[in-house]
Amino acid sequence: MVNIQHPINLNLILPVGTQVVSRKQVKGSAGELFCLRGAVGVVVKAPTDNSHAYRIRLPSGVEVTLHRHEFSIRKHFQTEGLQQAETELAELNLHECVIYRCIVGSRAYGLDDANSDTDRRGIYLPPAQLHWSLYGIPEQIENKDNQECYWELQKFLILALKANPNVLECLYTPLVETATPLAEELLAMRSIFLSQLVYQTYNSYVMSQFKKMEQDIRTKGVLKWKHVMHLIRLLLSGITVLKEGFVPVRIEEHRQQLLTIKRGEVAWEEVNALRLSLHQEFDTAFAATTLPERPNYEKANAFLIKARRTQALANGEETLR
Repeated sequence: MVNIQHPINLNLILPVGTQVVSRKQVKGSAGELFCLRGAVGVVVKAPTDNSHAYRIRLPSGVEVTLHRHEFSIRKHFQTEGLQQAETELAELNLHECVIYRCIVGSRAYGLDDANSDTDRRGIYLPPAQLHWSLYGIPEQIENKDNQECYWELQKFLILALKANPNVLECLYTPLVETATPLAEELLAMRSIFLSQLVYQTYNSYVMSQFKKMEQDIRTKGVLKWKHVMHLIRLLLSGITVLKEGFVPVRIEEHRQQLLTIKRGEVAWEEVNALRLSLHQEFDTAFAATTLPERPNYEKANAFLIKARRTQALANGEETLR
């Protein structure tokens, strides 16, 4: 299920100047109509708590007294129809639209232990009518209890084109559980996403994370060694991508070294020295790589159009529920 939160909070005391919409008619003692249902007004006096009423001034200058449940914030009132549609969207089982499901993380790397989770990632392709609707579709759907996350196809492709490590590993993991013919076609052309952008993306992430960890050491005196291990693994992976033109997911040669880091058995200074040496090796690989400067945007775009067209034709007779 897609979790959607709405910004309405009936317990919040609204400040003076807030524009609101009345949810009720207000009449005087003689039956004269002071305020129409749906009239716009401005809060001119707010109570100290929601058990008391607000003073609302209407465009005519007339002031009426309304309790919080008797009016809505104007900007919320305008989007209530859209929020209802989002709620209906949240009830749809978009997990049925998954076209690719794989296992990534420690189990795919070969770095798992008895306490490791099974992380599933992949792609979903929603029905064309839903995608074309006024309300659109979420860029990703999650099931946190099961450690699952699936990107909508366009979002997945864009992340892959940007050399996002998590997405590239989805394309190269050996642990594939579900792959429709369309997903198999994508896997067959996965090399189009590999480019020199790997150098910038991987390097910059590792540098920023090591800087944060140095701050944690100074301020908190603690480290998350598992995270340190994965940063070193990421550098090793990036070097291989530039040298050999594929994303290494399964760690074999470096397994013991990485597990030693994960257990905190290597001093921070030694790990940082290793990181700096890997950056240098990354530089050398970047200077000599045969990968293109950019990924193949044209082929990725053509695949997306084909996938959308295929889905539209397959669901042409369906209607939204």
